Amino acid sequence: MGRVEPVNAFAGTSAYYRRFRPGIPITLAALLDQAAPTDSPRRLLLPYFDDLIAVDAEPGMLTEAEALLRPSLDTGHRLQLRHALAEDFLPPEGWQPHLVTCGRVFHWLNQPRFLDRLSEYVAPDGVVAVFSDRSLWTAGTPWQQAVREVVQDFLGEQRKAGEGVFSTPGPPYEEVLRASAFSHGTFTVVPVRRQWKISQVLGYLYSTSFAAPHLFGDRRDAFELAVTNALTPFADSGVLTEDNAFTVLTARRPSPPESR
Repeated sequence: MGRVEPVNAFAGTSAYYRRFRPGIPITLAALLDQAAPTDSPRRLLLPYFDDLIAVDAEPGMLTEAEALLRPSLDTGHRLQLRHALAEDFLPPEGWQPHLVTCGRVFHWLNQPRFLDRLSEYVAPDGVVAVFSDRSLWTAGTPWQQAVREVVQDFLGEQRKAGEGVFSTPGPPYEEVLRASAFSHGTFTVVPVRRQWKISQVLGYLYSTSFAAPHLFGDRRDAFELAVTNALTPFADSGVLTEDNAFTVLTARRPSPPESR
């Protein structure tokens, strides 16, 4: 059920990830963060938590997380950064998070193993929240299709995952969560419209495992020119519009039966 991908699938993308990945819609702004801590709902959640641990298997992501989060913290907050696979991570003894957030990285995890590990240390009333949206690779607007075709022209038809190949998605996340200790869940979809400049699309591409900068070698300038040429006809006053759907899954342990 889970997917185990090369740890270096996002090697070289961390600086772009922080700058060019869309955050969560402001309408959802109403912690333990497992992987991709730059993928940043936690900035909006900081006022509600005083002890945070961010976990990632890619050291560059932790560097970016520190740069993003540390300036927002006062002396009443503690932030710890841990270099580890989310499936293997154990917090300090006695430390029980009340919220675990997991972004788009959930796809890359061995999901059942990750959730089993969480069940060992999440607080009894704790919540697991999984955030996701559609990738540019799977989106259907004409300009996004044009970008995907350029990537395929340079790197081949199959979607890359670093030096490897992207794995086929497994069961829907709702099913995976229902089969775990965190089987009581909610599902929310928030429509979101984003506007991009061509330079931002390039930055986004370089934040992905399927178009990481190192994959293009000495053809990077040619790739950037090809993307620019492909997108220019679609840009309205230099702006490209994307309609996406941001999904939030929250899951907790079922309530114990009431005693009679």
